[in-house]
Amino acid sequence: MNTTLNWEKGILKNRYKIYSEGNFVGSLKENSWTNSAESELNGKKYSFKTKGVFKQVTQIIDSDDNIIGKITYNTWMTKAQIEIQNKVINWKYDNLWSSKWSVFSSEGIEIKYSGSSTKGEIQSNTREELILLSGLFVTNYYWQTTFVVIFVLFLMCI
Repeated sequence: MNTTLNWEKGILKNRYKIYSEGNFVGSLKENSWTNSAESELNGKKYSFKTKGVFKQVTQIIDSDDNIIGKITYNTWMTKAQIEIQNKVINWKYDNLWSSKWSVFSSEGIEIKYSGSSTKGEIQSNTREELILLSGLFVTNYYWQTTFVVIFVLFLMCI
């Protein structure tokens, strides 16, 4: 089943709003101070909590506070691996401008994302809420990390 979702996020806002056919169906709200995010899609709620300093790993937590998966990131911020209950799903950028990315697995899951820092679209052959949200979370994680690196470099040049 093909699914199309749209998302929007205000500049300097911390909440993605997710829509299906113009109807609000979910959100992803990140909290930079605690390295975490709360998400909901179609009534299903999940949390993401990032731990570590140099080699960060994000725990995926269900609404009953059970750790049900993890996300590991590569050093160059171009790929990630999402593990959810013995499923391995891959995340990668599809272009140099970081405006297109995808999530895919050997089991046939394929989700294509496109967008900017304020809005975007998701085309998916699955309705698995957690996988859809995880793909958006990883992108937000990399965008924030890139922003922090650029900001620190800027401060060092002053």
